[in-house]
Amino acid sequence: MGLLTFSRGGIHPAENKISAGKKIEFAGLPEQVIIPVSQHLGAPSKVLVKKGDEVKTGQVIAESSGFVSTNIHSSVTGKVLKVDAFPDTSGYRKMAVQIQVEGDEWVEGADTGDELITSIEYTSEEIRDKILKAGIVGLGGATFPSHVKLTTPKGKKADHLLINGAECEPYLTADHALMLEKSRELAIGTKILMKGLGVDKAIIGIENNKPDAIRVMEEAVSGDPGISVQALQVKYPQGGEKQLIKAILNREVPSGGLPVDVGVVVFNVGTAYASYNAVQKNRPLIERVVTVTGKSVSNPSNFLVRIGTPASYIIEKAGGLPEDTAKVINGGPMMGKAVSNLDIPIVKGSSGILIIRKEESARDAVKPCIRCTKCVSVCPMGLEPYLLMAQAEKGMYEDLEKDKVMDCIECGSCSYTCPSSRPLLDYIRLGKAEVGKIMRSRKAV
Repeated sequence: MGLLTFSRGGIHPAENKISAGKKIEFAGLPEQVIIPVSQHLGAPSKVLVKKGDEVKTGQVIAESSGFVSTNIHSSVTGKVLKVDAFPDTSGYRKMAVQIQVEGDEWVEGADTGDELITSIEYTSEEIRDKILKAGIVGLGGATFPSHVKLTTPKGKKADHLLINGAECEPYLTADHALMLEKSRELAIGTKILMKGLGVDKAIIGIENNKPDAIRVMEEAVSGDPGISVQALQVKYPQGGEKQLIKAILNREVPSGGLPVDVGVVVFNVGTAYASYNAVQKNRPLIERVVTVTGKSVSNPSNFLVRIGTPASYIIEKAGGLPEDTAKVINGGPMMGKAVSNLDIPIVKGSSGILIIRKEESARDAVKPCIRCTKCVSVCPMGLEPYLLMAQAEKGMYEDLEKDKVMDCIECGSCSYTCPSSRPLLDYIRLGKAEVGKIMRSRKAV
C-alpha cells in the first residue's frame, strides 16, 4: 500500500522531534507520588485506602465506580500520607491519594520479568475483565476506559482494529520509542485487543517520518496475516482517530458518531502495550512513557515514569528547567495545555512535558477577523472555526450546538493558521464546555 492520509484539512507544523532516537530510560522513584482517582473519562474511582495504610506497587487503591470507569493502582510501595484534593494537570483540585515512597515491592501475582509470553490463553470476556481490573485506558490522550471500547454496543459490529502509531503532535516521541523498543509486545498486545474485540483484521498506522518504527513493526507482525502496517503521509492531525480511519480505511465517522458506527475501533500503541502487560503479565497500568523536551532542554528524553510522579521530578532528570523558560506544557504544542504548577502529577494521559522558550511563547496581538477562511480550509472536521469563536464569545450556545461545535477535536489547526492571531481554539473549548453541560442536563431530565 502507498502512503495514505485523510482528505479534509490538516496542516504541516515543524516536527521538532528532538528526542527521537533517545532510548526509554526508567525515571526512578520520587520521594512521594500523588495519584488522582480520576484519570479517565467517566465516573471517578472509589477510594479504598485511608491515611496510614501501607500499600504495595500494583495494589488497587481506588476501584471502578461504574461501567465507564476503571481501577486506579498504587505505582509504588509505601505509606498513604493523605487522601485529599490536590491540583491536577489542569490546575483544578481533584481527589487523589498521596503516598510516601518506601520501596517497590509488587503485589503477589504480577510478573515483572522480561520473558515474552506469546500464547494468549484467555477468552474475549476474560480479556475485557483483565483490562478493566488493570485500569487500562486510552494512552493517546483521550483516556477512555479500554474495556468499554472492547464492549461493542448492541446492534453494532466492528470488523477492523486500528492501532494508532501516528504520533503526529510535534515534539512528542514517546510512542515512537515504544514501537522501537517493545515491538514484539505491541504485536501481541494488538492480537489481544483483536481477540477481545472479536475481529480478525488489524492495521497499525505509522507516519512516514518514523521509517525505523515502520520497519521493526513490520518485522514484529510478519508472522500474522491478520495484522499489517500502513505507512502514512506526515500531516497533522493524522493521529485523530476519525482522521486515521479516513486515511486507512476511507470510512467517515458520522457527526456525533463513534468509530464503531463504521465498524472500527482505534487504540493507541501505548494502550496495546499496556494491554499486553495486563493480560500476559498481570501488571496493572502504573507507569507510562513520557517525553520531556524543548529546544533549550539539556537532555531531551523519553522516560518510563510511574503514575503520580511530580512533573518537576522528571524535568530535573532531563537537565532541569532552562533559564529562558516561559511556559511548561502538559502534552504537545498543538493540543497540550500550559501548567501553573510544576508539581502536578504524571497521569495515565500524560504523553509529554514540553518546555517552551520565551521567544516562542508570546502570542501576537489579536487582530480583527479578515474573513480569509484559512481556519475553515484547515479544519479536519469541516467546521467554521471563526463562526464558532464568535458564537462562543457571545454565549450563543444553541447556535454552537447546531453548528456542530461538539465535533471539534481541539487539534488547534485553526489557531495555528490564523493570520490575525485570533484565539479560536480557546473560545471553541469554552463553547464546547458549555454546550456539553447543556446536553448532559437535557439527558438527565
